[in-house]
Amino acid sequence: MATPSVCECKTQQVAEDPESLTNPDSPKLFESADLGPVTLRNRFIKAATFEGVSRNGHVTDELIEFHREMASGGVGMTTVAYMAVLPEGRTHRDCLVAYTSSVPELRRLTDAVHSEGALVSAQVGHAGPVANASSNGGKALAPSRWFNPLGFRFAKIADSTDIAEVIAAYVRTAQLCRESGFDAIEVHVGHNYLFSSFLSPQLNRRQDSYGGSIENRARITLDTLRAVRAAVGNDLAITAKLNMVDGYRGGLKIEDSIQVAKWMQDEQLVDAIELTAGSSLMNPMFYFKGDPPVKQFIKTLPWYLRPGFALVGKKFLKAYPYNEAYFYEMAKQFRSALDLPLILMGGVSNLDTAQQALVDGFEFVAMGRALLYDPFIIESYRQGSATESGCIHCNLCMTTIYSGTHCPISDPWPGDQVPQKYHASMSNRRDKSRNLLH
Repeated sequence: MATPSVCECKTQQVAEDPESLTNPDSPKLFESADLGPVTLRNRFIKAATFEGVSRNGHVTDELIEFHREMASGGVGMTTVAYMAVLPEGRTHRDCLVAYTSSVPELRRLTDAVHSEGALVSAQVGHAGPVANASSNGGKALAPSRWFNPLGFRFAKIADSTDIAEVIAAYVRTAQLCRESGFDAIEVHVGHNYLFSSFLSPQLNRRQDSYGGSIENRARITLDTLRAVRAAVGNDLAITAKLNMVDGYRGGLKIEDSIQVAKWMQDEQLVDAIELTAGSSLMNPMFYFKGDPPVKQFIKTLPWYLRPGFALVGKKFLKAYPYNEAYFYEMAKQFRSALDLPLILMGGVSNLDTAQQALVDGFEFVAMGRALLYDPFIIESYRQGSATESGCIHCNLCMTTIYSGTHCPISDPWPGDQVPQKYHASMSNRRDKSRNLLH
């Protein structure tokens, strides 16, 4: 018999010890909770997952509806992903950009979420070496010389002028988010986007004040957070999405990440940290886990990338076993070392797991794929009509990110290609939940 994983044991422990769910000293999932200057109606956050429905950097009705539905389904806060601080910082030309002219359309989005009783955060960032230079029509930035596979060209090594421009762009973006009615911003310091790539010893080979020691590698991140905090104060909650590890040889180590988190805490630069791991450049399945949909993913790529990806796709999209809350034990090392609020993410699907996270000291739980499968699962939890998401972690949602991110299992669209082995799982869970709750 296989030994159960740590997270599986956690779930079993909660099920066998119901007093941990009713202990009056334990925080409750459906009680309101403060995140810096704002208050969420519960402890659930919709994690940032690229929606695939913005166009040329602008808001669409489809994007508004995506987040309005998440709010209607019961989350405390939904996260808009991903808003680039500069046009060349996009992962794709259709990603949102922090244009001043976008304030009215962004206000429509925040108003729609607020009308459903939830708060809304904007994930803001610069994709750095992950930016698609070919799609964006501009150079990607990197801390050191790096070949950008998406743009099929070398990224520009960021100089002092570039760094100053990026910091100023974050400040402008934070101010724009405040004007647009957002309640929070999430600064992206993960997945080897620009700030995360500076933290990685593998990607950052610099010999100046931005390379070498962890203090130097964290400089651009901390300088930006200081500037953002000075610009917006406590008008917005500020969170950071921080890599715990990069998930490849020579990448960011957990002890260095904990140190960066301590600096954020000690200077009160953020109100919470959302803990993640993995690299969009080197090892993306490290933060997804489960089956890599290589064949389906190839069809989403530009024609000139498909032959090469067909050869290396299985090595790039490595298979990792899926376990409930697979970052749990790693994240607990941060919980032991820090006092500021932490947001647990990574494969949380069960109600028991979410409650156990609160018992263990995490203030919030972020969910991604579970909410793509069923946007109404939080309200189902609250009403007692469900205790777990039906997400099977097939990762087919990864293949829909440029056409409109959705779950082909629970919400099939015309043209979705679902392998035969998943057909038995297909259902319109979204419609069933909506009908049950509304």
